[in-house]
Amino acid sequence: ASSAYAVLETDPKASDDEVKKAYRRMVIKHHPDKVAHLGEQFQKDAAEKFKKVQEAWDAVKAERGLA
Repeated sequence: ASSAYAVLETDPKASDDEVKKAYRRMVIKHHPDKVAHLGEQFQKDAAEKFKKVQEAWDAVKAERGLA
């Protein structure tokens, strides 16, 4: 689970609100639409990172019992 926090660039000791903010920040940062103008490879890379962010968030939510 600590790797999930690393993906979200936050600390396991962070509050639920801080973790949610970190997740939102990462979603915005790595959303594939943000790099669409840079070409297909950038979009693929962003999509992969975006997927990892989503998986990390799911793991953290399950661990903390968040909705």
